Amino acid sequence: MNAKSHHFSRNLLLPALVAVGITVAGCVKERKNTEQESVVDDNGLNVSVTEPVERDFEEIENSGVLRMITNYSSNTYFLHQGIERGFEYELVREFANEHDLALEVVIVGPNENPYDLLNSGAGDLIAANYTITPERKKYVNFTRPYNLVNQMIVFSDEVVNPPSTLEELAQRDIPISVRRNSSYFNRLQELQSQGYDFEIRLASSDMDTESLLFELARNNRLATVADNNMYQASSTYMNNLMKGPTIARNDTIAWAIRQNSPDLESRMNRFMYKHFRFSAQEGQPKRSTFLNVLRKRYFEGDKPVAEFFRPASEIEGTGIISPYDDLIRTVADSADIDWLMVASIIAQETKFNPNSKSWAGAVGLMQVMPQFSQVKNEQLLYDAEVNLREGVRIIKEHLKHYSYLDSTNQWAFALATYNAGPGHVADARRLAIDHNKNPNEWENVSDALLKLMQRKYYKDARFGFCRGIETVRYVKEIINRHKTYESILAMTEHKMAQRQLSMVGMLN
Repeated sequence: MNAKSHHFSRNLLLPALVAVGITVAGCVKERKNTEQESVVDDNGLNVSVTEPVERDFEEIENSGVLRMITNYSSNTYFLHQGIERGFEYELVREFANEHDLALEVVIVGPNENPYDLLNSGAGDLIAANYTITPERKKYVNFTRPYNLVNQMIVFSDEVVNPPSTLEELAQRDIPISVRRNSSYFNRLQELQSQGYDFEIRLASSDMDTESLLFELARNNRLATVADNNMYQASSTYMNNLMKGPTIARNDTIAWAIRQNSPDLESRMNRFMYKHFRFSAQEGQPKRSTFLNVLRKRYFEGDKPVAEFFRPASEIEGTGIISPYDDLIRTVADSADIDWLMVASIIAQETKFNPNSKSWAGAVGLMQVMPQFSQVKNEQLLYDAEVNLREGVRIIKEHLKHYSYLDSTNQWAFALATYNAGPGHVADARRLAIDHNKNPNEWENVSDALLKLMQRKYYKDARFGFCRGIETVRYVKEIINRHKTYESILAMTEHKMAQRQLSMVGMLN
């Protein structure tokens, strides 16, 4: 069943969740009622993995998956009603699509270090609006830039007569909250060494720029530093932010990659050159149409990001992954299967659109084929709950069919069967046996599914030609998405716990 084409999608959460983290800050300079936050190394990057794994483009291509390390925020990567969004996500996805790679998103979790994730092989690039700095280049390489930004002070509207120059700011006792491992901190230190008497207050390392801007908007902090594009985007859906003086101009933004990945770096540089380069005559950046569209969508006050934002107080009832979280959880729990896996299937099938119908006739959230459904009235399959129950029933049957396998292979075979039908999967297993491979290992059967696209193999298969590449990608992307959903839920729980602790502290 569901033998149809599938568009690549990886869905994940509402951008407002980055707003929930409340942290305690420390101070770099000696100030009254402030504390110094400890640091591990001179750079504040706290890197522990200094020898990168061997994984260049050939290994990535063989795996079929490019893994993007990023933060969960409205300009990097977020979910809205189950649909994946974000400037960094869409740019990396374009590169992945050009190289026929599935894209896996690795969210940096609490107490995780993005450089360690990269060099240990948990991801293949860091795409998180990173400025190229000498401190970071000690541990990673950077691609060609794809953006130029200015660093600027941002104030809460609690600041009366906000300073418009660095000299005025140095004369005011206004704490500037930044992370120790940010390029903003390094720049503020440079200005301190030039004689500007700023008060730098350290924020927790797991707070990104957007989280700090939310703190300003809520008047929990007085000042921070942000890139001008992030300030511009954030001011469309955050109130109470005021623009301050610029502290650095024309910082270059790029992707970070391992230092031993020359082929990956070369391919990414060619990709970047198509979309961003400097004019030889004027020295000004020239952007492709694609990049200009992304910039307008996420940084220039266009409608989408502001619409996707929801205040943290509205999160309850809207769902973390999709608008159907409660329903999916209820139906999946009743069938004793993982609700996040069901959500991942729906994201892949229809991007949570209950009115979807494929060219093959599959309908509803889970793209149920009416001829295989116990619901005889096709119109009822457009009802979200009816469709969900039918889809879960069918996937449960596939899981039972492969119940003798370990969990990983069981899910892979069940998903493949849901997508391509039992006949094609059975053909692939027989073909694996013909090649002296274990038919109970998904790796072997996925290879056989790819072979079933070649006439010399499918001419003898019982069910003939199979678009195996679609099924293999289908399985891979759903399993990858499931991992990301797990990370998002863990991150959400962590931020909610932080918020509760902060509220208790304020009450005390």
